[in-house]
Amino acid sequence: MTGDPSLSFGSEAAAYERGRPSYPPEAIDWLLPAGAMDVLDLGAGTGKLTVRLAERGLSVTAVDPIPEMLDVLRSSLPTVPALLGTAEEIPLPAGSVDAVLVAQAWHWFDVDRACAEVARVLRPGGRLALVWNIRDERLGWVKDLGAIIGLEHDPTTRSQLSDAFTDVRTHTVEWTSYLTPQALIDLVASRSYCITSPAEVRSRVLDEVRELLATHPALVNSAGLALPYVTHCVTATLAS
Repeated sequence: MTGDPSLSFGSEAAAYERGRPSYPPEAIDWLLPAGAMDVLDLGAGTGKLTVRLAERGLSVTAVDPIPEMLDVLRSSLPTVPALLGTAEEIPLPAGSVDAVLVAQAWHWFDVDRACAEVARVLRPGGRLALVWNIRDERLGWVKDLGAIIGLEHDPTTRSQLSDAFTDVRTHTVEWTSYLTPQALIDLVASRSYCITSPAEVRSRVLDEVRELLATHPALVNSAGLALPYVTHCVTATLAS
């Protein structure tokens, strides 16, 4: 497959929604600035973070470049504005939001252009908040899973920001996501590497995950899996 791999998720939007985890409340508490009301979920995907923001009574706008992802989001959050757009061309007016949140997506953006656009739509003193869920691969079966689908890396090394932002802070939250064996397969199927790989590679990877589920002592005959995560958070304030 050629082109921007960040646009590949549309073909697996349903699997993305079924398999990807949500975000722990403690992380969202830390990401949001005090008094925020109008927030943008940039690169919102199927709305994994959007739904958590809407539940808090915030006025949320979701923006994503992939129509199929937004279709899934709209089906579960019909009252949330869901706009087609990119981090480099955000379809919102200047100074319209208190915070811009980006979940699992900042590493896909053109950082300089995205920073300029985020700075444009933020109000004075507004906050940019980045978050990633990263599998905690210190435990046996999760480490074995990483050997099949690729080990995770600290995403904060890819969270460069421009001089438009100051007071950069980081935070981590350890938590556990509970999912079914099928949801784990959906999680793997929704990874960009798996989506963009040749059919035979994709099939082999998914077969290896099924084999892990069928043979690992911690997983055999288990109807529910406990998948540990470390959620990495970064915040920065719009410079005056």
